[in-house]
Amino acid sequence: MKDMNFKVSVLDLSPVSEGVGATQTLENTLDLARLADRLGYERYWLAEHHGLPNVASSAPEVMIGRVAAETSRLRVGSGGIMLPNHAPLRVAETFRMLEALHPGRIDLGIGRAPGTDPVTAQALRRSGEGQEFPEQFSHLLAFAGQEPGFPEDHRLRNVRAMPDDVDLPPIWLLGSSGYSARAAGEMGLGYAFASHFGPGDPEGPMLAYRDSFAPSQSFENPSGIVAASVICAEDDESARRLASSMEVVWIGMNYGRPTPLPSPKDALAREYSGAERRIAEAHRANQIVGGPESVRQQLEDLAEKTSADEIMVTTAVYDHAERLRSYERLAEALGLTELASDRETARAS
Repeated sequence: MKDMNFKVSVLDLSPVSEGVGATQTLENTLDLARLADRLGYERYWLAEHHGLPNVASSAPEVMIGRVAAETSRLRVGSGGIMLPNHAPLRVAETFRMLEALHPGRIDLGIGRAPGTDPVTAQALRRSGEGQEFPEQFSHLLAFAGQEPGFPEDHRLRNVRAMPDDVDLPPIWLLGSSGYSARAAGEMGLGYAFASHFGPGDPEGPMLAYRDSFAPSQSFENPSGIVAASVICAEDDESARRLASSMEVVWIGMNYGRPTPLPSPKDALAREYSGAERRIAEAHRANQIVGGPESVRQQLEDLAEKTSADEIMVTTAVYDHAERLRSYERLAEALGLTELASDRETARAS
């Protein structure tokens, strides 16, 4: 198989299925991470969401340490830390510590949204709305020792983020707009476009990121990721059946009634109203679903269209074993294990 011009990674929201507790779901995340490590995926990112019965991933910084300890090759990171919910100093300290414990394997993905509803967002913050994102982000960079830092007379200038003998991991800005893309490029950060949950076209922001990119200490060249919702089954019909579970969840999310993933049998037996059917169809159009050859071609087309350096795959299906098999089929279709072995050999020589 020819060498691809893009890498492939995993974004894990730890999706909760009906009848499966959140604790078991987190164990399933570790199981998938170990598999991804063996199969040749590039990195494994954990999401931050709060108050959702269908998402068990609420503290990615905790899971990052565990996933990194359970794997040997993957880069592990946040997709992302929702900065409005956190003190910038705490984020700097946490990720410096992770980098110290797992050198060269940690990524820090930063998001601007709270990752939850307004009431839960208030519960996450000690006082009011807190700082605006630009100020929070500038403080994070300053605590990390990056220019321009705090002004001479700033009250936080002498605060030290420990451990102080390790750099902050590479920072990626997450978003789904041209604003985030240009900001990431101008600051010389990595950029990840969240195509997995929104209908927005990633092509414009991804190209805006590359056009505006200025080299930095962390990134000499632009590094753009497109996150995509993918189900790779035996054939197209089987994939559509598996995808029906997430369609039900998506409809519930749109009406403010999030639920765990139902079984495909229950999902396919559901009768939709006209409005619900339109929501399901819109969601379906934003997914990459099919047999191995179809999915491979769609991912190659997406990477070419967006000039993505990497495609980050998130898969939400009812059955954990089917989820594992989806990632296995995708790795085989793209030749990931073979490519990872070739890269390791090249690095060793």
